[in-house]
Amino acid sequence: MFTVLVVEDDINLGKFMADVLRDELYKPIVAKSAEEALDILDRQHIDLMITDIMMPGMDGYTLTKELRDAGYDFPILMVTAKETMKDKRKGFLVGTDDYMVKPVDEEEMILRVKALLRRAKIVNERKIIIGSVSINYDTQIITRESERISLPQKEFMLLYKLLSYPDMVFTRLQLMDEIWGIDSGSDEHTVSVHIGRLRERFSKWPEFTIITVRGLGYRAVKNE
Repeated sequence: MFTVLVVEDDINLGKFMADVLRDELYKPIVAKSAEEALDILDRQHIDLMITDIMMPGMDGYTLTKELRDAGYDFPILMVTAKETMKDKRKGFLVGTDDYMVKPVDEEEMILRVKALLRRAKIVNERKIIIGSVSINYDTQIITRESERISLPQKEFMLLYKLLSYPDMVFTRLQLMDEIWGIDSGSDEHTVSVHIGRLRERFSKWPEFTIITVRGLGYRAVKNE
């Protein structure tokens, strides 16, 4: 499930955008300010951000520039009340990837989100192919030649997340928040247990490996 951070100070609009994203099987997280967005990013991995420009405190331009300066490279979609070349130029200069004009059209928003994820080389078709291995998000079934494996949901989501971002290190806390939820009663040891199960299940599959990064967390490597 791809996580989309919506930064919007209008509570009703933020809720509307989150509902639209949720209907398309994305996981939305809503921040009511740029400052709140930065706090979320400190503890949560996201795949794409949608941000309003005009907000109290830090505006969308400054938020985008700070994120790009800090090395965040996920796609950013800016939402603006007026579309002028001056506004667009400023946005592109600070690092946005696309623009959307208010009032927000739900179909346009989803099309732009999908296009940005596709450009970012994220597997938006909900399928990961590694050699002869196919990992299908919609069916949660993994196939390799004649083999066919159906995983428990948490194990599947964990594997899919890691393989969607090969070589990227995820902390146990990030994976816990992403897969189990912030309010889960489980602890970080649960992640380690599920990683162990995945390694055991796929120990004879050479196409990918899950590596422990000591002191940090885990990353997946594609051995194509």
